[in-house]
Amino acid sequence: MANIIESNHANPEEFYISLKEKLEQQHNFPEEYLFKFIIPSDSGKITEILKVFDGFKYTLSNRESSNGKYTSVSVNCFVLDADQVVDIYQKVGKIEGVMML
Repeated sequence: MANIIESNHANPEEFYISLKEKLEQQHNFPEEYLFKFIIPSDSGKITEILKVFDGFKYTLSNRESSNGKYTSVSVNCFVLDADQVVDIYQKVGKIEGVMML
């Protein structure tokens, strides 16, 4: 399943370079950054995502879709710079079935 944030880019490397530039223009790091993901309703997937955030200060909220098939996961995390945001997206992007918003 393709990640939503990468869907308009044939080359993931170019996407992440572009993302970093946009983050640096639009954010004043260090700051709290909100990561949003959609996953098939599976507690194992949430655990995999949270492993990426080990060592970070974060808060988690999640909500199951009305039919129970999907879960939206929001992680509000303190990050130092755009590089950390990109690194987190790259690591979560390797988890099968996760859609990044």
